[in-house]
Amino acid sequence: MGAVVSHASAAAPPPPPTGYAPFVDPAAAAAPPPAEKDAAADEEKVDYMNLPCPVPYEEIQREAFMSLKPDVFEGLRFDFTKMLNPFFGLSHSGFGCIVTILVRLSVNMGSMELPSQGADVIKVPTSNYEFGANFMDPKMMLIGRVSHDGRVTARVKCDLLENLCLKINAQLTNEPHYSQGMFSFDYKGKDFRSQFQLGNNAFYGGNYIQSVTKNLSLGTEAFWLGQQRKSGVGFVARYDTKKMVATGQIATTGLVSLSYVQKVSEKVSLASDFMYNHMAKDVTASFGYDYMLRQCRLRGKIDTNGVVSALLEERLTPGVNFVLSAELDHWKKDYKFGFGMVLGE
Repeated sequence: MGAVVSHASAAAPPPPPTGYAPFVDPAAAAAPPPAEKDAAADEEKVDYMNLPCPVPYEEIQREAFMSLKPDVFEGLRFDFTKMLNPFFGLSHSGFGCIVTILVRLSVNMGSMELPSQGADVIKVPTSNYEFGANFMDPKMMLIGRVSHDGRVTARVKCDLLENLCLKINAQLTNEPHYSQGMFSFDYKGKDFRSQFQLGNNAFYGGNYIQSVTKNLSLGTEAFWLGQQRKSGVGFVARYDTKKMVATGQIATTGLVSLSYVQKVSEKVSLASDFMYNHMAKDVTASFGYDYMLRQCRLRGKIDTNGVVSALLEERLTPGVNFVLSAELDHWKKDYKFGFGMVLGE
């Protein structure tokens, strides 16, 4: 008689002993997936031969400046801008040129502070009228302003070469020894910027800023003021990412400045700064914000001197903006309020 074997009735294999665990290669378990490993390597790898060009030396704190230095005013302000020929251009073989000429009128009515021996602030009602004109094309920019008291300001920016730019700033007044002039030659390299300055009163200066990594840039400056026989050297550092900007500045003149800007979102930024002046024995810290809505922009700050300021720019219709300004100095009991209209783009 033959034997019959049933697979269904076959006995199950014995259970593994207590404490048994399957063997796993530790190197394979610790290694991340290939895609994540490659992404991390690309993130850490820095190509020092293709670093980005840093911001200009004088603009290392521009993000903090927008929040902590709002253009507050007192009284009534009215600005009117008229574009005489907004689009005048020539085009040939892919070459384009747009020339813009603007006429700007500005009227300010407020008060002027006079120096006093006590802590009280003395204000005298005053008004100001200013006429200006702008001329801009891709390689040249001319900006001029003239006020009713004869003060003339002018700015010129001209691209001499592809990477070399000439800037001229001038101010002429009726008061002696108050007129100023400054010539600047800016050179923009692949990963650095340099500038040489020449001004009245025998002023000579220069600065250089270099990208060290894709986020960090370091710079230095030096100046000589021949009329006062003073000189100084300064150093700066700037670290920026998509979410934050941190800067530091120190100079032999006794100035130490630190700033930090946190980009909460695309529309909200928070900023803070710290400034120490060794010569004046003055320390100031401030905190500011910059909030952009769909139709308005709100900026403000508060500092350790007890000064609170805010500036609201509301866009009523295209080309028409309404401006509200306020500054409260509680320690000096100086309060400034202003409103204005800005017409024209």
